[in-house]
Amino acid sequence: MSIAFVFPGQGAQTIGMGQALAEAYPAAKAVFDEVDDALGERLSTLIWEGEIEALTLTQNAQPALMATSMAAMRALEAEGVSIDKASFVAGHSLGEYSALAAAGSLSIADTARLLRTRGQAMQSAVPVGVGAMAALLGLDFETVKAVAAEAAAEGEVVQAANDNDPTQVVVSGHKAAVERAAEIAKEKGAKRAVMLPVSAPFHCALMQPAADVMAEALAGVEIKAPAVPLIANVRADAVTDPDTIRQLLVEQVTGSVRWRESVQAMAAKGVTEFWEIGAGKALSGMVRKIDRALVSKQFGTDADVKAVTGA
Repeated sequence: MSIAFVFPGQGAQTIGMGQALAEAYPAAKAVFDEVDDALGERLSTLIWEGEIEALTLTQNAQPALMATSMAAMRALEAEGVSIDKASFVAGHSLGEYSALAAAGSLSIADTARLLRTRGQAMQSAVPVGVGAMAALLGLDFETVKAVAAEAAAEGEVVQAANDNDPTQVVVSGHKAAVERAAEIAKEKGAKRAVMLPVSAPFHCALMQPAADVMAEALAGVEIKAPAVPLIANVRADAVTDPDTIRQLLVEQVTGSVRWRESVQAMAAKGVTEFWEIGAGKALSGMVRKIDRALVSKQFGTDADVKAVTGA
């Protein structure tokens, strides 16, 4: 049996996430304390007691989800499950940073600061209301790329941003172009086109200003070789070289999240189980749609972690 540890992205956030872990495991509580110290604010109070609207702001959601994933990771370690149990790590968008922190490539403090910077940069790259994202259900990635090419009018951007699973591809770009893509997708047989409640068009060329900010931020941070290989979002292949990881984290801001291909790549390398570490179970749902032979398990609560000896 070969296992991959995978880490969720934005959209998985909920008020109260990670609190039971912090109460049950001192090492998990220490993660939230470290993130609070790194950011110079009580992000943990927002996560556990705040308003969901504030937590969902990109600049808060990104470090908050990483903190919850790392708290779950530290709790697993307290139960005797180390990173060495994984053959690979991977994360969906911001989850890639959580994966690198879990694999010892980035420190938790640096990861928190990078994700705060990333969230602020992604939010400010495009004025609110100018961009949009939509999930196109029932079309494959190649078809959606063709839809996006047809929908992109002169001077407007729309790209296939997230290849999540065989039934869901997300497009991102200028709002009017995304709306055009949604209509074209329906004409080409999409079951549904759902506009997403996001504040910016992530993973498309409009995010270039944010990519520039992240290039500068990442240049000043130590990145070590991860303890286990990272399956990178933009390559859907394994990387371990710190300089390559640094460059791919910059490319990831404007590049597509190739999640379907990433899962398939890990399965081709012998992975049979995917452990989703952190909030929610969105990745587990995607894994099942990608390959029903693969096993998914979630580790986001103290009950999940305490059951790990049986897993």
